[in-house]
Amino acid sequence: MPLFVTNAMDDLPLPVYGKGTAVRDHLYVADHCEAIDLVLHRGEVGTAYNVGAGNDADGLDLTERILRRLGKPASLIQHVQDRPGHDQRYALDTTRLQALGWRPRHSLDEALDRTIQWYVDNVAWWRPLKEDEGFRAYYARQYGKR
Repeated sequence: MPLFVTNAMDDLPLPVYGKGTAVRDHLYVADHCEAIDLVLHRGEVGTAYNVGAGNDADGLDLTERILRRLGKPASLIQHVQDRPGHDQRYALDTTRLQALGWRPRHSLDEALDRTIQWYVDNVAWWRPLKEDEGFRAYYARQYGKR
């Protein structure tokens, strides 16, 4: 998410793996923190609790949503070679967490709006990270030959 939002803001390509059909459950950070806090205070010691919001979207759909929100063209989408063994779907059983009373408070659209706005408002925080030589080398390794 951070890479795609900041790349779109800078009119740089957004590297979508393969056809962009891999599905993920997108969870807003505040919802995740609230789930962890609930498990810490009300969960059963030694029990695993999966945290998921049911905000499923594939990579291409999410990329298009980001671009629309920032008023950027779809031409920024750059399909890159998929990673070997890339899972097409992650799915979580959140029954135990829901039994504790947890539900996400943010829809995918609201979470996207808030996340994008944070990056728009905090350019001074993320810009130096993306200009760092270590990040540039990592980016080149990940996407340069795809």
